[in-house]
Formats: sequence, structure tokens, C-alpha cells
Amino acid sequence: MPIVEMLLVGVLSSCSADTDSAEPVVANSSYETTTLTSAKQSLAAESTISELKGVNLGFAENFVILSKTGITDVYKSDVTGDVGASPITGAAILLKCYEVTGTIYTVDAAGPLPCRVTNATRLTTAVGDMQTAYTDAARRSNPDFLNLGAGSIGGKTLTPGLYTWTSDLLIPKDITISGSPTDVWIFQVAGNLSMSAAVRITLAGGAQAKNIFWQTAGLVTLGTTSHFEGNILSQTGINLKTGASINGRMMAQTAVTLQMNTVTQPQ
Repeated sequence: MPIVEMLLVGVLSSCSADTDSAEPVVANSSYETTTLTSAKQSLAAESTISELKGVNLGFAENFVILSKTGITDVYKSDVTGDVGASPITGAAILLKCYEVTGTIYTVDAAGPLPCRVTNATRLTTAVGDMQTAYTDAARRSNPDFLNLGAGSIGGKTLTPGLYTWTSDLLIPKDITISGSPTDVWIFQVAGNLSMSAAVRITLAGGAQAKNIFWQTAGLVTLGTTSHFEGNILSQTGINLKTGASINGRMMAQTAVTLQMNTVTQPQ
């Protein structure tokens, strides 16, 4: 009997070991492996990003520069697209007619001559839509990336999604924004956005500037000869240093400052 008992114990132990080694992996259970969990998280992130909607600029989309308190300019800048300021008087738009390929709209019979067009209603609607767009972008929640690079993103490649920084954002070196022609990027910046001199943003993979939105609570400063991509929605001002360029829109709830810059409305 002792020998039989020993044999039975051995058989039971073997069965138990086989059962443990063949334990099934079940999704959404305590048995799920790290590999599967990571894969599921990646798929969930891709699903979230694919559902990210662009910011509706409304009537403001018709403008390449839109300001509430004026547009200063150090001659000579090259602006392609419509320009406007409201509710400030047209006298606060210091661009000259031959610097703008487009229309300069004013709220009154002041501003650059002979090209300026007075249309207070058009401007009031555009500025209202600009502020609505800013609020929309600022209220987007559940970011895909939070405080990336601790607020300094030089050298990085930015894939589609919602990015949030709870402080200032610095771009000290070149960056790449990479994605398809239909992908969307929304960058929320609680502080100032600063881009260093001679730094460039490059688009890759078909990414389009019209689908890129930079919502900033603080001042935006683009350094000397730098190049920027995307729509800037700033609660404060937008300041372009000498020779800086942008493929995008500049929409400021205060002033826009130009210094021999190239500004092109994205297609």
C-alpha cells in the first residue's frame, strides 16, 4: 500500500504541474499577460487618436492673421491670406497694402489705404468664432501625452493626438510632426510657447498644417529665422522675431507683432 500511495501522489503532482503550465490566457482577466495588455493599450490609444476631431475655426478660418488689439509690423513682411482686427480701430493695423496678398479688413474707415475694406460685421463674427475655437481646444480632455519632455520638446517627432503641458513649452531644436493628411494634432499649453532662433518644424508623412492646432494661454514667441507649422490660438499675444515664418494662422486675443516675416495661410 505505501508503494501504491507513492505512485498516486506522483501522478497527481504531475497532473497539477501540467495544469499550471497550460493555464489559459484570458483577455480582461487576472491571467492576461503584459504583452497582451500592452497591445490592447496601444490599440486603445490608436482608437482614441483616430477619433480626435479638429478644432472648428468657423468664420475665423478665412483669416491668416486675426487680432483683437492690433497688428504691428517692421517692414517688409510677406503675408498671404486675409488680415483683420476687431474691436480695435483699423488704424492699429500697421501692415501696408503691398505686404498682403489678400484683403485687410477693418471695423471703421481707418487702416491701410487704398486696400482696406471696412466690414465690422464680418470681423465681429470671425473674432467670436476665434474665441469659441480657443475654448474648444482648451477644454479637450484625456490627453494622449501629458507634459511631454517636461516642457521641452526639441528633437522629437510628434505623432497625432492631444498633447497637454501644464506650464510653459519650449522648442529649442528642430521637431517633426508626422502623420497622415487626415490626422489631427491639438497642443494645449497652459503657459508661454517659445521657439528658439533658426529652429524649424517639419511636416512628414502627409501631415497638414491646417490640421495642427496650438492653443496657448500665454505669449507665443517665434525666434529669429525660425519656421512654424499650424494654427496658433493664443489668449495672449503672438510675437514673430526678425525673419521668422509660419505656414498656418495666427489668431490672438491681444496683438500680433511682425518683423519682416513670411506668413502663409495653409491650404
